[in-house]
Amino acid sequence: MSLTIETNQHQAPQLLKWLLARRGLALWTSANLSNSGITWTTPARDKNGKPMPKQSWQMNNTPHIIVESSDNVTVFIEKEVKRFRIGIRKSGNGLSMKCTDGATRRIYKELKKAGKNSSYFFDYETQEAVIAKPSNSMTLTEWDKSCLENMKCR
Repeated sequence: MSLTIETNQHQAPQLLKWLLARRGLALWTSANLSNSGITWTTPARDKNGKPMPKQSWQMNNTPHIIVESSDNVTVFIEKEVKRFRIGIRKSGNGLSMKCTDGATRRIYKELKKAGKNSSYFFDYETQEAVIAKPSNSMTLTEWDKSCLENMKCR
């Protein structure tokens, strides 16, 4: 079994920075049974060089894996599939904004249409949900080299 961390092109610069400056990446899994599928990626070490402690009560006590090579990080290059305007509302306590129930149903419907490994994010300037799916993948090493050659990404 290959121990790798997966990310997208938007998170790749931060992971590369942590990998180089903090001598690795830690992938944490959830101890919260109500949120069992979530994972977090952190630097492997804190600023003082000590192993990074868990950052949330939801995390297991120790990382699931620690990756020390950019060859063990897979970067998925996402392609925008669809974007559409969504409705938002205040949360119950009024401190944050959430999608309306109708917007949530539409996002899930469009994710299902887009297929396996699709994801979404919000374009806050236009108040649109953006559906994306991986179109290509490469190691973080290859991604970094491609960025340097094209003078983009960082």
